[in-house]
Amino acid sequence: MLKENIDLVIIGGGIIGLATANEILRTKKNINIVVLEKSSSVASQQSGHNSGVIHSGIYYKPGSFKAQFCVEGRKTMTEFCEKNEIPVWTCGKLIVATKESDLDKIDNLYERGTANKVEGLRVVSQDEMKEIEPHVSALKALHAPGTGIVDYIKVTEVYADQFRHNGGEVFLDTEVIGVEKSNGKLIIKTNKGDIETNKVINCAGLHSDRIAKMFGMQTDLKIIPFRGEYYTLKKSKEYLVKGLIYPVPNPELPFLGVHFTQTMKGFVEAGPNAVLATKREGYRKRDISLRDTLETFTYKGFWNLLKNDWKTGIWEINRSLRKSVFVKSLRELIPEVNSSDLDVGGSGVRAQAVAPDGSLIDDFKIEGSENAIHVLNAPSPGATSSLVIGKYISNLAVKELGI
Repeated sequence: MLKENIDLVIIGGGIIGLATANEILRTKKNINIVVLEKSSSVASQQSGHNSGVIHSGIYYKPGSFKAQFCVEGRKTMTEFCEKNEIPVWTCGKLIVATKESDLDKIDNLYERGTANKVEGLRVVSQDEMKEIEPHVSALKALHAPGTGIVDYIKVTEVYADQFRHNGGEVFLDTEVIGVEKSNGKLIIKTNKGDIETNKVINCAGLHSDRIAKMFGMQTDLKIIPFRGEYYTLKKSKEYLVKGLIYPVPNPELPFLGVHFTQTMKGFVEAGPNAVLATKREGYRKRDISLRDTLETFTYKGFWNLLKNDWKTGIWEINRSLRKSVFVKSLRELIPEVNSSDLDVGGSGVRAQAVAPDGSLIDDFKIEGSENAIHVLNAPSPGATSSLVIGKYISNLAVKELGI
């Protein structure tokens, strides 16, 4: 047996899994906690494949988990980075209305952000907009000065270091392949041997629904992977973007549209789109998993989603395959951008939970089964709010699991 008599196993070495592990070990110092990560490093999936934005909480429905977590999450994340000497930049975000039909949406976003107590949020005139982002062309804009950027890989690595320093263990290259029950214990079967534990928290992200089913969790939702593809601005054109420039989002979808993002990795990103991935870890167009694709195509929720939003799907595929279409979307924000100004960038895969009726589950979904808690959906602003979410799950573990 790889390990036995473990009080708690957390599956998933991403930012939420390690934030949760840290928080539990901080408050319950005398318990044994092990984090299992199937990859060779922490933050290897969603936590390490995003644009690094520290969100302010503008978009989210008041009273939702997203709204509750995000405003405090922005503050605690920024403070954590400053305390632990992780480079962080509060560069601000400009959300722009480029057509008449978006003007009311700016006002609606302002009302929503104000209800969520986003600090410093204000509607700006065209003159003010030009001071903030000189190269933007828009009719009206909303400015969130508290929005920032950070490298979430570095944040997660610090979480892992602190967890280990306090006595926790992280097992890398350790994939969960099954679960058994024996004498009141959970036997977690991995590719490196069995681990005996009392309780489990599932933070497996792209594979959270599969892990939940291993533990007997009855859920109808399915994780459908969506790949977001980026370009990067050439160095000679980075002057076009001072901070973060976003379009007014489609309120019907949980995606924010293609945008420009300064990053702490030394380049400016442009994107992402949102296309169906044929592998849960499908960061490239050629990445295909027969199992993952079959699970998607045999799930009725996928076909209901397609029926409801097929036009959006076709548009996103078109934008993925044709750079000129991608550039056209970017030029709506900054007309000076040309195809020659862009290099191919990286990509991320979003673990989007989809209900059987085809609806996209937009909020956090955290549920329990016997001796386990499952984080079934952890969308943006998951990274921003990871410290707050870790505290929430920690409290839930004390209440529901008796940790």
